[in-house]
Amino acid sequence: MSIEYLLTAIVICLSPGIGVIYTLSASLGGGIRAGFWASIGCTIATVFHLAVAMAGLAAVLHTSAVLFQVIKFAGVAYLMWMAWAVLGDRGGLSLRPGVPMSSARLVWRGILLNILNPKLPLFFVAFIPQFVPAGSPVGILVELGLGFTVVTFVVFMGYVVLAAAGRQHFLQSERAMNWLRRAFAASFAALGLRLAAESAAG
Repeated sequence: MSIEYLLTAIVICLSPGIGVIYTLSASLGGGIRAGFWASIGCTIATVFHLAVAMAGLAAVLHTSAVLFQVIKFAGVAYLMWMAWAVLGDRGGLSLRPGVPMSSARLVWRGILLNILNPKLPLFFVAFIPQFVPAGSPVGILVELGLGFTVVTFVVFMGYVVLAAAGRQHFLQSERAMNWLRRAFAASFAALGLRLAAESAAG
């Protein structure tokens, strides 16, 4: 596994996306514990998409417009629901401390959020082959996939630690909490709109 691959994977994982926004919001609402389980859920979804891509199912998704649209709009609907729930400071998506969400629920929500993004397996199909020499054994693909998975979890936990470190500061400021809630809601909505505008060929 090359340094170039690892650096590229780190940059990709650092880029704000569905998983990053969810992990940050979970950490601010429930601290390091919640952020940890949210990261686990997002990482599991990444493993699923890597497996799909490596099995060649991404090619099926790419050629099946109907399947792509069904998954895409399910993801859009879920992201919009997340935006509405965060904006309304509701239940498990509240950024304020309250009744802790179970680890299973945090993991499941992270999995669902990321699995309902049909662009991920297509992305892996385009990304990973760039680092696989012609004629390489399947084991190389598995190694690259596991490397990306580890990078994903480490980067997300970095976000968790940062969010948890500034949590008390934000919790003590009503104005800061209101802005955070609006920012997370807008981020989920923007990600949903971006997903809605994408096509399988994109």
